Amino acid sequence: MKEPEGGVCAPRGFRAGGIRCGIKAGGDKRDLALICSDTPCVSAAVFTANRVQAANILVSREHGKAGKIRAVIANSGNANACTGQTGIAAARRMASMAAECLGISAGETAVASTGVIGVPLPIERIEAAVDRLAASLDRGAAGHDAALEAIMTTDTRKKAAAAELALPGSAAGPVRIGAMVKGSGMIHPNMATMIGVITTDAAIGAAELDRALRRAVNRSFNRLTVDGDTSTNDMVLAMANGAAGNPLIAPGGAAYEAFAGALEALCVKLARAMARDGEGAARLITVTVRGAASEEDAAVLARSVAGSSLVKAACFGADANWGRVLCALGYAGVPFEPERTSVRFAGASGNVEVCRDGCSVPFSEEDAKQILLEEEVEIRAVVGGGPGEASAWGCDLSYDYVKINGDYRS
Repeated sequence: MKEPEGGVCAPRGFRAGGIRCGIKAGGDKRDLALICSDTPCVSAAVFTANRVQAANILVSREHGKAGKIRAVIANSGNANACTGQTGIAAARRMASMAAECLGISAGETAVASTGVIGVPLPIERIEAAVDRLAASLDRGAAGHDAALEAIMTTDTRKKAAAAELALPGSAAGPVRIGAMVKGSGMIHPNMATMIGVITTDAAIGAAELDRALRRAVNRSFNRLTVDGDTSTNDMVLAMANGAAGNPLIAPGGAAYEAFAGALEALCVKLARAMARDGEGAARLITVTVRGAASEEDAAVLARSVAGSSLVKAACFGADANWGRVLCALGYAGVPFEPERTSVRFAGASGNVEVCRDGCSVPFSEEDAKQILLEEEVEIRAVVGGGPGEASAWGCDLSYDYVKINGDYRS
């Protein structure tokens, strides 16, 4: 599998752009993005599990029911959440304006917003800028980069990737998948405070795309946690335009498995990047659980450890406090065998066993500290003899997280 340049513009037939329209106060950062396909698409999307949902989520859910989304307009600096019917009208207007510029129907357009909750969206600024936004569309990396910058909030790193793969049984040449995500804080399993846009030129049915997307999200973004808060605005949208000319991907076949596997690998890569860019984070933490009764149980256990504030704080302080790991496993809500559980801390410099059969073992505090000071740390837990294995991703909890969120609105 190759990694082409261009992110969401790497697949054939997609354009992207981004501009500043003045939603974000001060500065000169872009805050309005548009991503679209030249031709009709099939689409699939996954949305937040929060019962409080932003206006853009309600509108995008409605438009996405037909599985034919081919464009998304997105803004940063304002979540358009908890804004009532006025907010819903603004989200509908965003979709209509973008559709008018592209010559498509509003029902083929999704809307994404991110930023402060409870503040009316200044739709007039978007309306005044939408023609300029459409003019910014570009087929190359420049368009992708502009769109990605326009959806970032507290992100400190751009998070995007693309993949090129040959499908078994296809003589049409390789297909490409491109993706961009934003998200740094208010991130917890069952999506995150994220906007994710995935494009592909593969020919695939809407049902198969939906199935592949849900599998990928469950094994990537839904195993990601930064701070335990599930946002009102989470959305991952996938659009497929079939421009690669491959035979339609059949459900369950070798081509489907190749496509779904590549999509999952791409999402895992981006989930890890989001964890590494967690607000105020100094290190990426991977929690891997083996020996559970099932993959689902292992995922729940791993997420519990990755989401523990005490584990995260210990990692920030490079303190090998393994008891916090067992504690987090214990309240995860799924059965495991504490008396058979072992824990290791691992990094590029090696690994140290700190717990065996649920009890302490002699280990070098200095060696453990050196591992926990690395930029990427893995916590490995074996919880029994079952076949279940899964990883979850998070980050440490630093003083800077409080500084960033203590005055986020003001």
